[in-house]
Amino acid sequence: MSVALPSIAFFEPRIPENTGAAIRLSAVTGAPLRLIEPLGFTLDEPKLRRAGLDYHDLATVTVHPSLDALIAELPASRVFAFTARASLTYTNIAYEPDDVLLFGPEPTGLPDAVLDHPGVTSWVRIPMLPGRRSLNLSNAAAIVTYEAARQLGFSDMV
Repeated sequence: MSVALPSIAFFEPRIPENTGAAIRLSAVTGAPLRLIEPLGFTLDEPKLRRAGLDYHDLATVTVHPSLDALIAELPASRVFAFTARASLTYTNIAYEPDDVLLFGPEPTGLPDAVLDHPGVTSWVRIPMLPGRRSLNLSNAAAIVTYEAARQLGFSDMV
């Protein structure tokens, strides 16, 4: 029996290669990928296709016109917003399959309006050495997705 994983959500992603890598992450884990518009590229962009390799048909990707639209579609879901400004670390959450793991655009991270959105459950961080700004977006999503998968028993993964 397969166990569902939380959704990975990219708010206004701008670098197609990172989204392509997240498509591969979605395909190999089964975690749905949710992209919140506007996107900084088109979904048929060659760089996105190349980074996703031949995994595009194996991934579940949904594009939402806004954060509000995503939250309206998943009203019972907890939304964890990832930011270096948080005190709660990603390993201190008991993940549930209906959770949403929300990551911001590559150069800036999540804006205050998103972090303060009433639909956001908690701010969360991935620990890093002092003086470092951020992890690569797809790497951050992979770290947290695999922690959720570990907690949920790795479902059908081998």
